[in-house]
Amino acid sequence: MTDLTPFELDIDEQPAALRRLAAAGAPDLSALRARTWDRIVLTGMGSSHFAAVPTWSGLTALGLATWTIDTGQLLDNLDLVTKGTLVVVTSQSGASGEIVQLLERFAVRGAGPGLTIGITDDLTSALAARADILLPLHSGPEATVSTKSYLNTLGVHRAVVAAFAGESWSTVMAELLAAADTVETLPATLDLRGVAVATAEHPRRRLAYIARGDEAATAQFAALITKESSKVSAEGFVGGQFRHGPFELAGDGLTTVLFGVDARETDRSMHRLADDLVRTGTTVVVVGDDAVAGAVNVPTGGSTPFERLAASTVVAERFAVDLARANGVVPGKFVHGSKITTAV
Repeated sequence: MTDLTPFELDIDEQPAALRRLAAAGAPDLSALRARTWDRIVLTGMGSSHFAAVPTWSGLTALGLATWTIDTGQLLDNLDLVTKGTLVVVTSQSGASGEIVQLLERFAVRGAGPGLTIGITDDLTSALAARADILLPLHSGPEATVSTKSYLNTLGVHRAVVAAFAGESWSTVMAELLAAADTVETLPATLDLRGVAVATAEHPRRRLAYIARGDEAATAQFAALITKESSKVSAEGFVGGQFRHGPFELAGDGLTTVLFGVDARETDRSMHRLADDLVRTGTTVVVVGDDAVAGAVNVPTGGSTPFERLAASTVVAERFAVDLARANGVVPGKFVHGSKITTAV
């Protein structure tokens, strides 16, 4: 049997990390609804930023003026932040170069936001020290590519939306625990090694992840960790973006993974896209409970959007591991980068 890499061990530890987050108890988020915000700004870098996509969707649905902007862009547009702004800063390490620079700029200007929420796992980091409200991830140390920190970030962001929506902590905790159970059992039924080998070995390989709604976070996360962990070039697309140009890549050599293809959705655009891609000869993987003829269908289960989002995340991680091995590299081993990106 192949020895598990640190990346895979972190994947396996995700159910325990979600349970730690649930056991930590309800965070005090009463300050979020204590005043009316001119705007809410969600910021971070990489997977920490992608995890805010469902939060942006949820807060927007509540009628709140919400922006999602990566920290590098926010540094170039600081006028977006006023005394009437709530800023939610997410960084697993709390020490990413852009995050540290943002916090320093807030302090120098003397005109930072009305409230800063910091979401991080490192309680000794700059973000933890300077946030008005600290929301720990409880994900624990992570060896390389984001896994349990990303899943727990989704969980903490779920709690932020719940606070604005007036939902109870018991509701969030139940979703966290259900997701832990789902992702724990999912690997036993998941086998995409054949697709991974065919993708990695194709002389003209192309790989695209596509999703809409909250699962847009998964598509972007999947593309990022695929590049990091397997050294296979991949792109992440949100909804119909793929039809606007990238569809010309369809056919032999293209592998597409579509997340969140759900039979309960009234919007059937993802199902139609999968059908159209199958007809071109593209290898299509459909993750969700809506099977598509001619595609590799990966049912994930889950009774809540958060549970299904967590399951899709694990599918992306496991596929990245299979791609790495098929590509002849150690899954999750960095060659040119490192766990924490401090350079700006």
